[in-house]
Amino acid sequence: MLVLCCTAISFGQSKKQRQLETQRQNLLKEIREINGLLAETKSEETSLLTKIQDVNLKIKVHRNLIQITNQQANLLTREIKDNSKKINDLEADLAARKKDYAAMVVKSYKNKATQSKLLFLLSSHDFLQAYKRYNYMKQYKRYQKKQADSIVSKTEKLALLNEALLLQKEDKSRLIAENKKAQSSLLKEKEKQQELIDALKKDEKKYKKAIAAKQKQSDKIERQIEKLIKEAIAAANKKAGKKKNTKTLSLTPEAKALAASFSANKGKLPWPVSTGHVTQKFGKQPHPTMPGIYTNSSGVKIITSKNSTAKAVFNGTVSEIQVIKGANQSVYIQHGNYYTVYSNLKHLRVKKGDKVSTGTPLGKVAANNEGKSILRFFIFNNSSKQNPAHWIYKM
Repeated sequence: MLVLCCTAISFGQSKKQRQLETQRQNLLKEIREINGLLAETKSEETSLLTKIQDVNLKIKVHRNLIQITNQQANLLTREIKDNSKKINDLEADLAARKKDYAAMVVKSYKNKATQSKLLFLLSSHDFLQAYKRYNYMKQYKRYQKKQADSIVSKTEKLALLNEALLLQKEDKSRLIAENKKAQSSLLKEKEKQQELIDALKKDEKKYKKAIAAKQKQSDKIERQIEKLIKEAIAAANKKAGKKKNTKTLSLTPEAKALAASFSANKGKLPWPVSTGHVTQKFGKQPHPTMPGIYTNSSGVKIITSKNSTAKAVFNGTVSEIQVIKGANQSVYIQHGNYYTVYSNLKHLRVKKGDKVSTGTPLGKVAANNEGKSILRFFIFNNSSKQNPAHWIYKM
């Protein structure tokens, strides 16, 4: 019973610690993945802006790792303090119980030395007194056993707490050492970042033009994707006998059920690639190193491993296959009145009209001229742009 009690106490104290450790391990995995992705896409043609983007990505993850590790160390400090107090309280209680038990044993021994239990009973004035004396002896014996058991129990509990305390102190030392290592890595990445920023400032106008040109190309690609979505809605509505210029897709009962299922999975949809990291977020975002410069995106850009396969994030039908200059091939999947778009693909494994399910391979993610495999991913509700980070699990 005592061991179960201690385990329950330990579980309550370490639940938050286990959650933090899971987050820390995920961040360590993310760092390994990012290092792997950036290493395999390393190219002599990599631009200064891309190098800055890569370093910024590493800095962000290292900062998150340090933050989580600090939280773990702080939590361990509190738990160690709580355990130390419990140990002090238990030691004081144990000392008092041992003292009482020793006195009780001495008294019992003296009583045994002066008269036997049988003589104690036979010397009773009547049966009632003898019965009371007999019950007293039974109760006293039970009390002695209870005290002895309590001392054993307290001793075991104290040993468990001491063991837990030693483990917590070891964990804290390990976390402090790992945190120093993470701080060192962060410092190195910041030094690289500053070197790149200094180089960028020497020719700021040139790089501002490069950013504007990339944004212009991105806008052109996204306009074509949005145009095709609107055309698909208009064509479907015309076929259903509705006004073709409406922005809302006319749905069959089956399509409504599929849309409802897609919507119910908001925030739980899988990533469209097995391994990847977002390099450009949805919407208007400030440039990390160029003050006053903003980028804008209708979806997200995900860097993934070389020849990675893009996969459907939900059940649906391939409604369109589109070839876009600068974005290779794009696959459009319809989920009722929702669309997911997977752009910059090659070697497609699906065709228009195919039924797909969650995880169906769509094609390989193509590499750009810098050797980076970048998937452009979009979600639309009818023709309304959606932030994929709100739909994809932990994006």
